[in-house]
Amino acid sequence: MNLVQSYQKEMKRARVYMYDKIAGVLSEDENGFHFQYDQLYLSSKEFEAISLTLPLTNKAYESKTMFPFFDGLIPEGWLLDIAQKNWKLNPRDRMDILLKACQDCIGAVSIEEI
Repeated sequence: MNLVQSYQKEMKRARVYMYDKIAGVLSEDENGFHFQYDQLYLSSKEFEAISLTLPLTNKAYESKTMFPFFDGLIPEGWLLDIAQKNWKLNPRDRMDILLKACQDCIGAVSIEEI
C-alpha cells in the first residue's frame, strides 16, 4: 500500500444530498473538515445552499471542527445514546456519528458515506 492509499483510507468522506440531489462532499482528514459543493449542483439555477452558513461557492470550506450545520444534524439525547450503543460509536467522533446516524435525516439534507 502506498502513501496515497494509506492517506485515502484514513480520510472519512460523505456525499451530501439536498432533496435527493448530490450537493457536495464532506470530508475529514488530519487537517480538519472540508466541504465542497458539486460542480453540477452549482451550475443548476434551481438548487439552493444547504445552509445559510454554507452559501453556494466554488471554493471549498475548511474548518478545524465539524461545521455547525452538519453537527446540528446529529441526533441528541436518548436517540444519540441508542445510535452510539447500536453502532458502537465513539461519542467524540462526530464525523463517524454523522456518517452512521444521518443517512435519513428529517428535512432536505441527507448524508451518505463514501
